[in-house]
Amino acid sequence: MRLNRRSLLLGAAAAFIPASRPELTHGIQFGELAPDGAVVWTRADRPSRMSVEVALDPEFRRIVRRVPGPVLTPETDGTGELKLDGLPAGQRFHVRVTAQDLDGRATSAPVVGEFRTAPRRREDVRFVWSGDVVGQGWGINPELGGMKIFAAMAAREPDFFLHSGDTVYADGPLSESVVLPDGRVWRNVVTTAKSKVAETLDDYRGQFAYNLLDENVRNFAAKVPLVAQWDDHEVVNNWYPGEILDDDRYTEKRVDVLAARAFQAFHEWMPVRRADAVDGRVYRKLGHGRNLDVFVLDMRSYRDANSAGTAEFERILGERQARWLVDSLAASRATWKIIASDMPIGVVVPDGRLIEGVANGRPGVPAGREAELAWVLRELKRRKVTNTVWLTADVHYTAAHHYSPERAAFTDFDPFWEFVSGPLHAGAFGPNALDPTFGPKAVFVNAPPVANTSPMQGFQHFGEVEIDGRSRELTVHLRGANGRALWSTTLRP
Repeated sequence: MRLNRRSLLLGAAAAFIPASRPELTHGIQFGELAPDGAVVWTRADRPSRMSVEVALDPEFRRIVRRVPGPVLTPETDGTGELKLDGLPAGQRFHVRVTAQDLDGRATSAPVVGEFRTAPRRREDVRFVWSGDVVGQGWGINPELGGMKIFAAMAAREPDFFLHSGDTVYADGPLSESVVLPDGRVWRNVVTTAKSKVAETLDDYRGQFAYNLLDENVRNFAAKVPLVAQWDDHEVVNNWYPGEILDDDRYTEKRVDVLAARAFQAFHEWMPVRRADAVDGRVYRKLGHGRNLDVFVLDMRSYRDANSAGTAEFERILGERQARWLVDSLAASRATWKIIASDMPIGVVVPDGRLIEGVANGRPGVPAGREAELAWVLRELKRRKVTNTVWLTADVHYTAAHHYSPERAAFTDFDPFWEFVSGPLHAGAFGPNALDPTFGPKAVFVNAPPVANTSPMQGFQHFGEVEIDGRSRELTVHLRGANGRALWSTTLRP
């Protein structure tokens, strides 16, 4: 389905267009939730200044804050964000955003949203996580109501959403229609940016703009703060630093050049501040009261080249990030430490004949990237870090994996859980094989019968974590596209 000219311009990181007054083209997003506020994001169709009002009521009769925001210009594709701070913890606020012409003569229609600041004390927490959006050629299909799984997540009323990567598929062009094996036809909304692989900065911007064309996504973003991390498809499939592509679709073969453009677009179009990341990029810690700390990883930017995984030691986190993770977990006083990993640990993820993930598919002592993860797990045991839970996506099915030294070749670690969820809106695959090095056991798996099962056929998933403020018990629900729980478990601290 081709959009009309106006929709294309607004939906695909377009050039600015003249209008009687500014227009906020892609709604608002919240991110980087904190006890005293959050990041507020928007985009305007022309140079203008962002303005934010914060109120205690949806009618905006009790406004508690008016904050001028940045000037929205073509240099950032019209996007901009404002860090709200100084608000009381654990309280719901309503937000109204406008954009004003630089000459002050015209103001946009407002867009509104709401969020609850993070608590400081030991309170109930609920959040959702998943990954993989608009992958394998499955885009926005208006005939099916768009990406309705975002409405199902919104219905759970989570405090925030952890996006585990593949937030866009910059290497996955869309066609207007796809014929399914049973003869049904899937029809995509297609923009200029989504009709080819992304190479230029504007191409990458258009990937993020596309997802916000979906009403379900915009409504969700206006109510649920985002914690975003990236994986490979924000740039190109299975990429690693220094890679030179062997792909005729690309005129720019240097992945480092493509990654720099994707990195800029990611930070322009996501409510993520570079100042909040340890390295100014992605990995960081977010606190959510005394019961929860979230440690967001970047397994993409500092990895060694994909290989057979047989070398004695290879990086997937990089030395600085690995040490930061261990030190930060050891310093955390939160009951639960969620490690947001963009790739699973024990699931074998191949890259042709090479290894894309951590596990190398071979039993025995840790080798390749497994050796770096073994160091992390050993250090956590040595420092007596308890109550760690790993959350991930990437492999396009949902599963619960329990890791134990009793079943492992490498035994110098404490048992832990890893929960996998996805895809949100992409082809469903799996299940993949498990590598025995760290002793994983698949306690639950829900995967499709054939590869690249479309969203129309099901097997889209998100996960949910609930922490009881009093008992401090943590409950995980693995849910289907309609929000129904497929499997649940409760962990005691």
